Amino acid sequence: AFCRGRIVRVPKGPLIRVVGTEVAIPCSVSDYDGPSEQNFDWEFSRDTDFVRIVSTWDSTFTSEEYQKRVGRGDIKLRRSSNDAVELVIRNIQPADQGRYKCSTPSTDATVQGNYDAEVQVKVISDGLSVSGSKARSSTSLRLSEGDSFKLRCSATTTSPEHTHLHVTWQVRSGSSWRDVLSLTHEGKFQPGPGYEERYRSGDIRLDTGANDTYRLSVSQASSADGGAYRCLVSEWVRGADGSWQKIQEKSVEIATVSIQRTDVVISTSNVSVTERDSLDLTCNITTDRSGIFQAEVMWYFSASPDDTLSDAQLLLSMDHDSVVSDSTLISLSHVDRNSYRLLVRDVDVEDSGYYFCEAAIWVPLHNGSWHKVVERTSAPVSVVVTALEPDYDVFLNASKTPKFSDDPTELNCRITNVQDTEANIRFTVSWYYRQRLPGDDVVPEELLASMDADWALLPGDRGRERIQNGEIILSKKSADTFSLRIQWTSESDRGDYFCVISAWSRQRNNSWVKSKDVASASVNIFWATQDYTLTVEAVKLKPFFVAGHTFEMTCKVSSKNIKTPRYSVLITAEKPLTDQSSPNGTTRIISLNQDSVVRLEDWTDQTRVDGVVLEKVQENEFRYRMYQTQISDAGLYRCVVTAWSPGGGGMWREAVNGLSNPIQIDFQTSGPVFNVSVHSDSPTIYQGEVADLLCIVTMEGMPLEPDDMSFDVSWFAVRSFALDREPILLASLDRRGIVTQGRRNGSSELSLERISPLEFRLRVHGCEDHDFGNHYCLVTPWVRSATGVWQREPDIRAKPIFLSVKMDVLNAFKYPLLIGVGLATAIGLLSCLIGYCSSRWCCKKEVQETRRERRRLMSMEMD
Repeated sequence: AFCRGRIVRVPKGPLIRVVGTEVAIPCSVSDYDGPSEQNFDWEFSRDTDFVRIVSTWDSTFTSEEYQKRVGRGDIKLRRSSNDAVELVIRNIQPADQGRYKCSTPSTDATVQGNYDAEVQVKVISDGLSVSGSKARSSTSLRLSEGDSFKLRCSATTTSPEHTHLHVTWQVRSGSSWRDVLSLTHEGKFQPGPGYEERYRSGDIRLDTGANDTYRLSVSQASSADGGAYRCLVSEWVRGADGSWQKIQEKSVEIATVSIQRTDVVISTSNVSVTERDSLDLTCNITTDRSGIFQAEVMWYFSASPDDTLSDAQLLLSMDHDSVVSDSTLISLSHVDRNSYRLLVRDVDVEDSGYYFCEAAIWVPLHNGSWHKVVERTSAPVSVVVTALEPDYDVFLNASKTPKFSDDPTELNCRITNVQDTEANIRFTVSWYYRQRLPGDDVVPEELLASMDADWALLPGDRGRERIQNGEIILSKKSADTFSLRIQWTSESDRGDYFCVISAWSRQRNNSWVKSKDVASASVNIFWATQDYTLTVEAVKLKPFFVAGHTFEMTCKVSSKNIKTPRYSVLITAEKPLTDQSSPNGTTRIISLNQDSVVRLEDWTDQTRVDGVVLEKVQENEFRYRMYQTQISDAGLYRCVVTAWSPGGGGMWREAVNGLSNPIQIDFQTSGPVFNVSVHSDSPTIYQGEVADLLCIVTMEGMPLEPDDMSFDVSWFAVRSFALDREPILLASLDRRGIVTQGRRNGSSELSLERISPLEFRLRVHGCEDHDFGNHYCLVTPWVRSATGVWQREPDIRAKPIFLSVKMDVLNAFKYPLLIGVGLATAIGLLSCLIGYCSSRWCCKKEVQETRRERRRLMSMEMD
């Protein structure tokens, strides 16, 4: 198992072959070194000496005895791969019996393994004979589809060796032969491709009889069974390795079988009949059977030509005893031996479709019973039943047209000039809308609603929601008049309307089928409209006032081309300083809708919740009041007015918007001017220390008493070297002295206090790393006016100061160093103590040295 070397292999002998056949002896080599393509030499021996036959690499290798046969190609080498060849001997003779040796020249670095192999070839005489029927070598059979036939052949062998026969029946249709059924050399039956199911059902059998006879029996023959049949016999022998080897093969043609196909056709192609007429179809069976047989016929109906028998509807059938199934309006009659007629009376539109017939041939058996031999289905025939269309006209008129938006619209669709209609006709309507565009642009129509045959309403996509809400009403006023009413016509409803009247015919099964559609001329719904106009004028009632007084202004509205308008009003203010909540600088203060409901919008001053009032003075006049005005209320004030007109269903529809002229509130004051700055004596501190930050307010201009001014102070921090992050609220102190602190994650604490009327101090106790950053204060001054009203001044933001927090390295490492030195000293002393004790008491050992005598010389071994 652990050795590796060149291995040359030939089949295990002896190889038994038949005289006159072609022999191929394979030889392969493996586990070799050198080039991938190996060369081979073949030699032959009858007794002891070997004669050279042929070589793959030396053309002069062949001995004189074999040069003619090799030159003619009777003996040649056929390479199957780089490491395998076959020695091919055509027309082998008894003189070729002997030992064959395959050799490979060495290409290995070292000589290992075997470089040649021998195999014994034994040549036996040909004892196989194959023959057909005794009467003639080949016969011709003409059969009808569904018949049975049998074919026989004989096969014997007189081989001196123990051989087995393999018998295969084959049929040729075209240029190739295909297997039907085989009896293998191992005694097993093997059906050919496509014959497995027929073999299992017993329609194809292979029987053996006396005198080495092999009989093929075929039942229920089909057109595919036609062709030339032959018996193919091969002789097999078991080799020395236990495998089976085919040594020769012979065949003989037995018979030529032709099968006459049975076809089923309908005599007519596509058929067109009128409603209430009769449909006449004939099914013809094409067969050349001369014996006794009976036909079974079944007629089917299908809506599609691709439907199978299981999907189709069985109309009528006649069994092989000529018994016809019962039907009232359909009859089936036997015209002659091979023709069967189907008659459908009083057809209607539902009878349109595809008709086909299925026929089966039955033949009698010896015991008196009947056996089905063939079954065929005809191609479908298309039948079109033309409905009897009624004749009528459709007229559409508008009984109500809108003059303004939201007016009602009513259309009447009437059936006129009804002729040639039967009692089984019913009319329904479908309503369509088409938008009208300027120019010649074509717009597809949209379905508003339709009716089915039972007058059930089917809303379309465009009108579904409005029909469900009752905005569009569809009704049938009389037997010939249908109505469409739009309760509130909008501008999107302008366009063309038309109706389609559908006629429905009652069928035999009381179902309804649409037979005709007639569309009316279109009616245009349109009214002239003018653009809405809205004018808003704002008036300031008091030309001059001071802070703390009441501000009043009125808004007068006028409109045109709006039907019974109502107005909603919104008061807005444009402040000099942009509000954070309104990026465009406009603040919504208070509003009043069209139903006179007042709502505060962005007015967030809780101390002045009732400080603004908006009221309706007249139908087109509104008044706005602001009590106890502050200096922060300065700005431009406007009225934003929206006109509403009544829509459908009592709803209000927005018509147009308007904006008034601005009214300015400007306080002329000569009061003080405040400035704010931030100061710290030590902006750089160490961790754990206290940081002091001062917010200092300075005042210029008119001096004030400390009791007449107050401040709201808020401290913020930006945790970055640059001001590129959101500020964080640290603490705030309002003018009433209430301190509010922001949420913090660290362990440091804050304190905020007023140390003088104009100075405020923020302290950070136990500073940490995250307390660094830019710090600033935001101050809101409050000043008491001469009337005793507190006025809020604009916010003032101080320039930020950067607070840096450092770490005290000496204090940080003092205690860890002391603890480390102490622990190292203690562990060192303990190690010395343990070593001393161990060497003193635990590891002490008495060693006695052997005394050596003193001699002048020592032996070399001892040295």
